[in-house]
Amino acid sequence: MIAKPLLKAAASWVAIAAFAAACATTPTQQGAATPAATPEAAQEFVDNSERELMARSEYEGRVAWVYSTNINYDTEWLLQRADAEGTEARVRIASEAARYQGLDLPAETQRKLNMLRLGLTLPAPQREGAATELSQITTRLASIYSTGRIDYQGREVTLDELETLMGTERDPARLQEMWTEWHDVAAPMREDYARMVAIANEGARDLGYENVAQMWLSKYDMPADDMEREVERLWGQMQPFYEQLHCFVRTRLNARYGDSVVPLGEPIRADLLGNMWAQDWTALMPIVRPRGSAQTYDTTQLLTRAGYTPVTMTEAAERFYTSLGMEELPDTFWERSLLTRPRDRDVVCHASAWNVDNVDDLRVKQCIQINAEHFQTIHHELGHNFYQRAYNQQPFLFRDGAHDGFHEAIGDFIALNITPEYLVEIGLLRRNQVPSAAADTNLLLEQALGKISFLPFALAMDQWRWQVFDGRITPDQYNTAWWELRERYQGIRPPVERSAAGFDPGAKYHIANNVPYLRYFLSYVLQFQFYEAACQQAGWEGPLHRCTVYGNREVGERFNRMLEMGSSQPWPDALEAFTGTRQMDGGSMVRYFQPLMTYMEEQNRGQDCGW
Repeated sequence: MIAKPLLKAAASWVAIAAFAAACATTPTQQGAATPAATPEAAQEFVDNSERELMARSEYEGRVAWVYSTNINYDTEWLLQRADAEGTEARVRIASEAARYQGLDLPAETQRKLNMLRLGLTLPAPQREGAATELSQITTRLASIYSTGRIDYQGREVTLDELETLMGTERDPARLQEMWTEWHDVAAPMREDYARMVAIANEGARDLGYENVAQMWLSKYDMPADDMEREVERLWGQMQPFYEQLHCFVRTRLNARYGDSVVPLGEPIRADLLGNMWAQDWTALMPIVRPRGSAQTYDTTQLLTRAGYTPVTMTEAAERFYTSLGMEELPDTFWERSLLTRPRDRDVVCHASAWNVDNVDDLRVKQCIQINAEHFQTIHHELGHNFYQRAYNQQPFLFRDGAHDGFHEAIGDFIALNITPEYLVEIGLLRRNQVPSAAADTNLLLEQALGKISFLPFALAMDQWRWQVFDGRITPDQYNTAWWELRERYQGIRPPVERSAAGFDPGAKYHIANNVPYLRYFLSYVLQFQFYEAACQQAGWEGPLHRCTVYGNREVGERFNRMLEMGSSQPWPDALEAFTGTRQMDGGSMVRYFQPLMTYMEEQNRGQDCGW
């Protein structure tokens, strides 16, 4: 019983020693002689940087894991230090990478140089103390979010419990209370966030970008302006669906709550949509289900009655991937993952997947609850893990998704396969319980409440940040502009008037933790492309939304070939490897939901669907 912890400690010290050695020997460190900008020097620089970053990545991964699973003063200190050191190193490397731009280089070397220039989410300026200040700010923001609690109905409540309550509570007064209390938790972030933006923009300018927004949009194998236009094109394909869904849902909420709570022709109160951020409306299904429609099933009830636990939910998700021919997760996954919220400490409960050593130390961190949403989430998170393992033979800089939307789309594509047929296959649903074709409107509506509702939320998230970083939104406008964008894209409003001095964006994990959100929007387009392509490869002949490729190893083999590419090629090459097409396209999503679109247009006829 003693040897195992000692072995883990020894392994950790080996990793730290390797990291220190790599950093000590790299010629890119401060004070080293600057080589001439030749193709040979560029190759040597790339090779040395890759070795340094791989060692650093493992070190940072272990520090971040310790912090995320045990938030306290000391782990915050460790994370701040690791982040500051990592930012300084990546700024140094990114700056030197710019020296080799314009040389005639092999395609692989040029691709790696581009990645080194874009390897930071928030770049610090190259001046003493900047990286440390930036790290201290970002750690404070993350900790305010992850340790947040509210007093609700006489007891202290955490965010993960609040998320469940927001989906089950129907009293508008209580929903308003929960929503308001949680959003007020983020108010202290406002000044730190403004300072963070100023520092990061200064760092982006040092690297040759106008601001952080331009830097984020430059990571997609095309110019930043072209990428922004591409996003608008994709949104335009699905916007009519969202407008019909918004109209349909608002009419049902009006019937339940009346004109005083949900007036027709106006934005919907954000707290009434079944989710703290109004990004997923699935919890509204009992309210908006068409009267007299054929019943489906309740996946949460099926899981509960079958006695599922966080571990068996994870095992079920793993079996989907292994049914496609992929190897089981390593034993260390089960030893090291965090699948339930500990009772004795604060943790970051936001679900995430990890490959700590960038080889096979795969883990998931998720405070799993036994419900349909978390069943889908664990299928999603394991998608990251299986992707990470598939590309672990690539050079370090290519151990990533073809672009960040790919990484998010992999698991969501698998989760789309959680159809009645799949639930029968795994024994959760009996064959005679499979809903008839008459229930397809319900099945599609439930999916749309999660998928279609999300698209404008994702757009508003990063539109707000792009405009903050490029200066169109100033600190005194943070909250006001946030709600203007939420109303423009989503047609929602806060349940109470919000102060311009507040910071409601910080009530969302990805704002407080500086995770770009465009990846999720792109993933919602890609997951349907992957799904339609897989179903075609499997020879599926029924309605697209009923398809599952569970157990199809031919699909799995082609799918894995795309995963193994990592980011070694431009994303259109990876997309083509699996789908046969080179352009992201919302057409697959349109075809998936077309029967529902026809139904909603009929239901909404004569309604004022504007807001």
